[in-house]
Amino acid sequence: MALAVSGTFAGQAQAADKTVTLVYAEVNPMDSIVGQTGQKFKEEVERLSGGTVLLDIKANGVLGAEQDVLDAMLGGGGTIDMSRISAFALTSYGGQKSKLLSIPYTFTSRDHFWKFAASDLAPEFLLEPHENGTGIRGLFYGEEGFRHFFGTKPLNKMADLAGMKIRVSNDPVMRGLVKALDASPTVVNYNELYSALQTGVVDAAEQPIANYKSKAFNEVAPYMILDGHTLGAIQVIITDEAWNKLSANQQNALVEAGKLASAFNRELSEGAEQKVLKELAAAGATVVPVADKGPWQKACAGVIKEASAQNAALYQKILDMQ
Repeated sequence: MALAVSGTFAGQAQAADKTVTLVYAEVNPMDSIVGQTGQKFKEEVERLSGGTVLLDIKANGVLGAEQDVLDAMLGGGGTIDMSRISAFALTSYGGQKSKLLSIPYTFTSRDHFWKFAASDLAPEFLLEPHENGTGIRGLFYGEEGFRHFFGTKPLNKMADLAGMKIRVSNDPVMRGLVKALDASPTVVNYNELYSALQTGVVDAAEQPIANYKSKAFNEVAPYMILDGHTLGAIQVIITDEAWNKLSANQQNALVEAGKLASAFNRELSEGAEQKVLKELAAAGATVVPVADKGPWQKACAGVIKEASAQNAALYQKILDMQ
């Protein structure tokens, strides 16, 4: 049940709690889906805490790429308290359950993902890093839409990716996916991706449609193929160090604000893609749909089996939610 928004609650919280400012890192611009989700979360946190918890959002990657942010958060010291990250970013930090969310062709639709996010499994995934002693915990889920490949050369079919240098984050599942498509996975910092595409360091990359447009990747890589290999699941995380500074009232405010931000994200993301696709077409980008994903799934069968092997029963539960 959502926390009642009342002057009494806000007044009690403000009277009893010390004001805390939390630094929140965001790689993308504030007008992106995840940027707007962060702003909604900030507004709700500050409202529900009676102004005793303030979020200082540092957007546009000014605090580094996701891996840099995670390294800073896990290293302690309190320079970054919170962040919005791709769920699969935790894979390289022992997030074995989070790895399941990045396995190619797991989610058949947005509804499938949101069934998972509302299920009893979701808290288990969110709290995995904390329970493993990593020093962070997830607060809520969101998504950026399905992720697709785009490149500097025409992409009309799966075979067109063969031999390309494709930018990936430092994630074993994504590296496996790219290799399965006979391409070469190339790790490049997200903040350097535009120039890497422009200068030929990489030939292609993959992102959700909205990120592709908001970061202007279409200017240097105007060809996109809508293979939808993974859904861009996101988490908002907080360090245990920051969490433990908060009172029970303040912690509750973050949890309830997360529920509101998650609902906001779902509505925003669902409506954004068609609008962005029209804008991309007007800007001259070539976007090719994929009618049959069967060949893509078949090519990735080995990656899917290997990535899910350690938690096969849990993975099957996710598949059964579709």
